[in-house]
Amino acid sequence: MMTTARFRSAAALLTVALLMACPVSAPQAFADQYGGQRMVLVTVDGNLMRDIPEAGSVRIVIDNQGRRLLIDNWNQVIGFEIPAWQYQQQSGVGRQRDAARFPERPLPPRQQFRRDDFASMPESGAGIERRDLNPMTGTVPDAPDIIKAPTVETPPAKAEQQHRTTPKAPALSKAQVAALQVYLDRNGISPGVIDGRMGSNVNKAIDAWEEATGERIDPADTDLVVSRLAAGGGLAFTTYTITAEDAAGPFVASIPTDYAEKAQLERLAYTSTLEMLAERFHMDEAYLKALNPDVDFTLPGVQIKVVNIGPKKTGVVTRIIADKGRKQVRAYDANGKLLAAYPATIGSSDTPSPSGDVTIERIAHNPGYTYNPKINFKQGNNDKILQVPPGPNGPVGTIWIALSKPTYGIHGTPEPSAIGKTQSHGCVRLTNWDAEELAGMVTPGVNVSFIE
Repeated sequence: MMTTARFRSAAALLTVALLMACPVSAPQAFADQYGGQRMVLVTVDGNLMRDIPEAGSVRIVIDNQGRRLLIDNWNQVIGFEIPAWQYQQQSGVGRQRDAARFPERPLPPRQQFRRDDFASMPESGAGIERRDLNPMTGTVPDAPDIIKAPTVETPPAKAEQQHRTTPKAPALSKAQVAALQVYLDRNGISPGVIDGRMGSNVNKAIDAWEEATGERIDPADTDLVVSRLAAGGGLAFTTYTITAEDAAGPFVASIPTDYAEKAQLERLAYTSTLEMLAERFHMDEAYLKALNPDVDFTLPGVQIKVVNIGPKKTGVVTRIIADKGRKQVRAYDANGKLLAAYPATIGSSDTPSPSGDVTIERIAHNPGYTYNPKINFKQGNNDKILQVPPGPNGPVGTIWIALSKPTYGIHGTPEPSAIGKTQSHGCVRLTNWDAEELAGMVTPGVNVSFIE
């Protein structure tokens, strides 16, 4: 694995994402002579490609910095061309060993790309697609919300610089924002649902990151985000193959709003494979669907693009702050260090949350819910006690962390995209995955402080 310093030095030559990308199922490579300079093809993780891609399986793209990229039918970069000397420097391959790894003999003929396909390409790129590489995803962007990165220009003369104003930073694409969300999510500083949007939940997560680390992340520093993602679990996006178990469910046709109707169901399960997978990968359903247009999520064997989340945060939480004003839950260890932070929906004007300190009494996984209009809120025309079955679409989601104040708790939700943006019935509502992560770090007796 490259060090961060080495990674940054290579970025100016090759684009950060290409040097440190996650391994993908990619062809291997060959060496070539071009313009008097020996060139090699490498995969996105920096290894030599030793098999030439099958004809029709890729296309050649020249980006705005003049680099030749191989793009597959998924619009993802699977390889790129660099000088042999540069590969030697990056891999530490010596010249004697290099002679064996870069054979001069031609490859056997086959119905694949040939050396001439690259050696004959004009320098101007005429007849060859020239597009910008999206460094956050390793793909060539074609969606309208992708903003192309500016090309590097020759510095102007000093006199000219004095009359030039500093240009505004370009707006971030959805892929770039999603990469930042993935990075924060992997480190226990939750941005809520990953949806590629810079909203209040992302800004709260950036503030929490600064509290936890002393570092202020600049969302526009995309190279920093990419390098850290690559060094700690891989780039922001990956692929996933829908399994037969995924497609089988069980699912329910719909979730009724009336609690009496909810109580008639056997389980408040997911309504679709799309909803289930979006929650599994901490994603907004609409964003997952937008990343996979025209995909049938009900078919086993279908490969989809998802965000590359990491394992759950671990640690021992000894104190929790439920910040009503910030709409955020923050969890601390015994030394007062911030371990995790989650966007939250905390109470409402009609049913306010507690004030002051309470403690955790118990933790229930996959809980059912007892609706009692005499001590809870009034829902619809329901005036009797109802036993609502468990499930991710239940009123308290997949986790109930009961507090010492009766009827109050920290719990999950059936509507993760609404967290931090709506009101609750007095409890502390998190996404199901955030509530599950927090539940794994707390025990009965942990103090919870509600602050305004």
